[in-house]
Amino acid sequence: MGNFFTRGLKPLAELPLDPCYAGLSDAYHTPVTPTPLPQPRLVHFNERLAVELGIDTGDQALIDILSGNRPWPAYAPVASVYAGHQFGAWVSQLGDGRALTIAEIRKPDGERVELQLKGAGKTPYSRGSDGRAVLRSSIREYLCSEAMHALGIPTTRSLSLVASPHPVQRETLETAAVVCRVAPSFVRFGQFEFFYHRGQHAQLAPLADHVIAQNFPHLVDRPDRYARWLEEVIERTACLIAQWQTVGFCHGVMNTDNFSILGLTLDYGPFGFMDAFRQHHVCNHSDYEGRYGYDSQPLIGQWNSSRLLQTMLPLLSDNQEEAADIVTDIYERYSSTYSQEALRRWADKLGLREVREGDASLISRLLTILHQSKSDFTRSFRHLSRVRTDSDAPATGVREEIADLQAFDAWVTDYRARLRSEQNTDDAARAARMNQVNPKYVLRNHLAQAAIESAMNDDDTEVAALMRLLNRPYDEQPDMERYAAAPPDELRHLEIGCSS
Repeated sequence: MGNFFTRGLKPLAELPLDPCYAGLSDAYHTPVTPTPLPQPRLVHFNERLAVELGIDTGDQALIDILSGNRPWPAYAPVASVYAGHQFGAWVSQLGDGRALTIAEIRKPDGERVELQLKGAGKTPYSRGSDGRAVLRSSIREYLCSEAMHALGIPTTRSLSLVASPHPVQRETLETAAVVCRVAPSFVRFGQFEFFYHRGQHAQLAPLADHVIAQNFPHLVDRPDRYARWLEEVIERTACLIAQWQTVGFCHGVMNTDNFSILGLTLDYGPFGFMDAFRQHHVCNHSDYEGRYGYDSQPLIGQWNSSRLLQTMLPLLSDNQEEAADIVTDIYERYSSTYSQEALRRWADKLGLREVREGDASLISRLLTILHQSKSDFTRSFRHLSRVRTDSDAPATGVREEIADLQAFDAWVTDYRARLRSEQNTDDAARAARMNQVNPKYVLRNHLAQAAIESAMNDDDTEVAALMRLLNRPYDEQPDMERYAAAPPDELRHLEIGCSS
């Protein structure tokens, strides 16, 4: 891990543990010992996050702990039980089939976080599988969780990525890997669904109270804490989906067991940032009906929220009608929150200082033009910052990819008029604002695939290069310009499935 050192960092044995989730009863989780990973190789270690956690990166025990070959000092790992709606169908028994919470610690700033190993072997919830993760999907999750964090989108984080020559059978024979991921909580919608649908309603309150105490402390002493907490959860969820939409991100498997109770992006499987913009883009080739396509994500977020709210009926009131009324009021917050957040973010991407009547139509027209042309989503919005209000010059960088130039030029005329309608219009200042919300670099599928292929040959330099690049997604990085290019034609339609 190098000689990286910062004053105040501590070896793992000295970090302050705070085992709140593990302190819940065995109804919520099961103790599990990780399966040792043979011949572990550290592909990448996130030193920036380690320092944030207060971890001494020179601790010699790190590699063994982060590969599952040694326990975290004084903490017994646990795997959580949950259920969920998968592709709309109810599945009554799921759980952490290959994830183990290996520690709960307090950061130097006082925030409590949990650390999980993903791919550390079988658990009681593995459903006959091996509990392993493969290097291919582990690299994608490791890179994308940190890329999303740098974009300002709520997400789980990644501390380390360890590989092994240990064989793992998927569609083909692959090799194993373990990611250590970090979050304030890994509780999902599906954990509440598990107890509600089993009729174990007495288990709902302790789990809800745990989440509220650790992550919504301002609500702890309120008699209406469950309703107020759910309002915040639903609003966080709506805002998260708005952020996904406006950065062109598709999750791929928006099952309720993959939805975080904190509104975090959770469980990176067959995700994708769109290259060519398509309103109906489906990034998961296993999603045969397109349930989780780009244009469906807002409605799926609302549907998942309705599933969570149903589970909370027993906590909201002993009167069924009153509980239903409370749930209805909370449910209706989703659509208004999403609409307001998405519209504001689209307006920010266009450099508009405020949202006005007619802006929704302006945005919709642009998206229709980009969709018809299959224009590159990320590059198009980045290049819109070049439009000037003091000139009628063509919108270079965007116009070259447009099929219907007449429609686009008419849109640019209206866009310029909208920009000019704002006082103190300054093109340079507006361009700077736009470039802080329209990334130049995202984790495109072909970039991740190149890093995967190199790492499979024990060359981890591309993983490290992408981590450096994606930590600064909004900055011009002249020596990394090639990473901002659209993918070559033969790599524009890489398909990602659920197997990992």
